[in-house]
Amino acid sequence: MQREVVDGLHLGRGGDPTGTPVVLVHGAMDRGAAFLRTTRLLRDLDWWVYDRRGYGRSRAAAPRDLEGHVADLLTVVELVAARRGAPVVVVGHSLGGVLALAVAQRRPDLVAAVAVYESPLTWEPWWPRTGPGGGPALEDDEPRAAAERFMRRVAGDDVWEGLPEATRRQRLDEGATLVAELGSARRAAPYDAGAVRVPALVGRGSGTDEHRTRAADQLVAALPDARLVVIDGADHGVHTSAPEDFAALVRRTVEAGGHPGPRAS
Repeated sequence: MQREVVDGLHLGRGGDPTGTPVVLVHGAMDRGAAFLRTTRLLRDLDWWVYDRRGYGRSRAAAPRDLEGHVADLLTVVELVAARRGAPVVVVGHSLGGVLALAVAQRRPDLVAAVAVYESPLTWEPWWPRTGPGGGPALEDDEPRAAAERFMRRVAGDDVWEGLPEATRRQRLDEGATLVAELGSARRAAPYDAGAVRVPALVGRGSGTDEHRTRAADQLVAALPDARLVVIDGADHGVHTSAPEDFAALVRRTVEAGGHPGPRAS
């Protein structure tokens, strides 16, 4: 994988540099490397990943609210589109899908198609107001405590407690980004679904919880050109637990975008 740093963001690129350009956007408390199980199945595509500001290799950068993360994704999409002379397919996991939809609305000239997987609608009044496992919402907690609660919920107590001390410190430090982005995501949507004019795929697992199911259905109804993709047996972390299914979602999104070639000058 080729690496570079752009405006404090650590980017990785792999696959076929002549293939359809695809940008993968991770969710909260994650990093671009989480997609590597998926990208091994996408060798014919020109895939790009990055660590969002405040996470992973980009953790030295200051945490941003949701609008700041949208601006960062715009920077990445503009870079990839300019280098390839073609619009980009953008695929977002969880909160990354919120960013993907915001960029698709703002720059439809640069986005050929978009996919989101179990992306939250945290600004809706029906979205749960408690954190993982109950208790206060993560954004209302002390940042390091919020990060630990999140990691224990996602990875499990045994895995969390077995991590090297340096890794746990890094994850706890990422709590500031987690709290900042989730807090801003509660206040307002960064996109108008009805104004997203590019083809969209909305994915969820077959056994996901009620609010994620409702969010997927609401998005499909609101987006002008959207299809629901239900992945049988998939959980929220499908990009790591079932990478072949997530890779299939990426490929369907590429097809929806019409295999874009170079743009006319």
